[in-house]
Amino acid sequence: MVFSHDVELALQAATVLANTALEPDTLTTVAELAQIFTDYDYSGRHDADVAELEAVRALRGDLRTLLLADREEAAGIVNQMLLDEQALPQLMRHDEFDWHLHAVSYEEALPKRIRVETAMAMVDVIRADEMSRLGRCADDDCDGVVLDLSRNRSRRFCSTTCGNRNAVAAYRARQSQS
Repeated sequence: MVFSHDVELALQAATVLANTALEPDTLTTVAELAQIFTDYDYSGRHDADVAELEAVRALRGDLRTLLLADREEAAGIVNQMLLDEQALPQLMRHDEFDWHLHAVSYEEALPKRIRVETAMAMVDVIRADEMSRLGRCADDDCDGVVLDLSRNRSRRFCSTTCGNRNAVAAYRARQSQS
């Protein structure tokens, strides 16, 4: 494991959220947001309404900018996000998770918690000088964000769809040369 469990979850969630804004948009319903809330173990307040959905949708561009920034720029973005949200890091233990950091109350709105949890996760990425774990999809027709948590740093595509499309194209190119 490269990062702690909570950091990996926050990075994965931020990457998924950033990529939902690609065409076709895959975050258009309250149910889709509820699935992300569940899949990435968010805790605390979840209004599950259209206002919350729209507020989370509005974050996606900022998350994408942060995830694709260079180290220096990312540090500035993280500092501003934490300042804007008046984050106050505290050790917490809940559910099946041992001690980890939270920087806003469970009662805060989900968009604020997403923003702060992503910023806190990026603190670890920046401090460990692991920005190379984030990048753009290697598929020429995709602009997705890739989070590579593999040991050998081999992840190149944002999804299996992009990976499969490129594998098929490479196979066809090899076949046409024979």
